[in-house]
Amino acid sequence: MPIDIESLKSERDRLKSQLRDVETKQRTLETELKALRQSEIRSKREIEALSTLIELNESRGDVLESTNT
Repeated sequence: MPIDIESLKSERDRLKSQLRDVETKQRTLETELKALRQSEIRSKREIEALSTLIELNESRGDVLESTNT
């Protein structure tokens, strides 16, 4: 039974097309992931900054209470 070269070429072309689609989706997902990571980093920095402000405010409050007594 001979191998049909045209069907092999057709299958190869179909697989190449599928691969291009997968690669396009992968790039899109990588871009979304990068944006999510940047958002995560920004949120963590904001939390840290707010925590620092809270600590400073609380320590200043402790100092004011000790000077008033």
